Amino acid sequence: MTATTTAVTTAAATVRADCAADPAGGLTFDLAPTATATVPGPEAVLLLRRRGAAGTTVRLPLTSTAPGRLRAVLPPSADVPEGRWDAYVEEPGSEHTLTVLPGLRDLRALVDRTPDTGTATIRSRVPYPTLAGRLALRCWVRAPHAEAGAIRVGPSGMSAEGRLYGVETGEGAMMEARLPGEPARVHRVPLTASGQPGGGFAFTLPYAPLADGPVTEDRLWRLWVIPSAGAKAVRISRILDDVWSREHTFVYPGRPVADGVLATPCYSAANDLCVRVVPATA
Repeated sequence: MTATTTAVTTAAATVRADCAADPAGGLTFDLAPTATATVPGPEAVLLLRRRGAAGTTVRLPLTSTAPGRLRAVLPPSADVPEGRWDAYVEEPGSEHTLTVLPGLRDLRALVDRTPDTGTATIRSRVPYPTLAGRLALRCWVRAPHAEAGAIRVGPSGMSAEGRLYGVETGEGAMMEARLPGEPARVHRVPLTASGQPGGGFAFTLPYAPLADGPVTEDRLWRLWVIPSAGAKAVRISRILDDVWSREHTFVYPGRPVADGVLATPCYSAANDLCVRVVPATA
């Protein structure tokens, strides 16, 4: 995921952006025009446009760093709501934006980030190439946050560790598996300390209760932490590194539960930790 490039076809006017991350979660974009574009003007901005949210944009000023080179900086504290953002260059007075292609992506500073556990709001931003070969940004904003750690798959269930940010565990702490529906189904197991300093938690989740009754279609159980009795649930996710999507890249072994039903830990497209239960016919 570090210092990589993506092969693309520059059919339209485009610029290419090298991205570098810092340990605090800030991003620097160094832009240069391709053969199909001229250097953007002095008042141009790097435009981030949120998918599925018309009119939601973030504009970052571009400054010249060398002939033909422009730079934009996204500071760690910038207000960029959670979601996927596409990058463009916008010039004042122009009716068109320039497409931004991914160049080098130096994301080493994002690997295994460990913010202070007292941090109230966790922000994570990972630049990535889209399937169309353009530059995009995956952003998360979680307050509080439960970061998934090591996952171990046993013969009849899974064990996991993690770390809480912005909230502490107390009496009655639980891990809660939720199956959306009408009404939502819930299964709880106790949350214990993991031995990690500050905010560490652990749990063991048996699969059998997640496969009770006839399993005739896929079930995707979503995992949450209840820090203490009566506290608000915190979604368990893995966002503090350089992986923008774990859905198809982090694959765990499935285990048979009963009557051929298979249970498998997995991540969603948003990097949220889940357990998928599928019927025998699948």
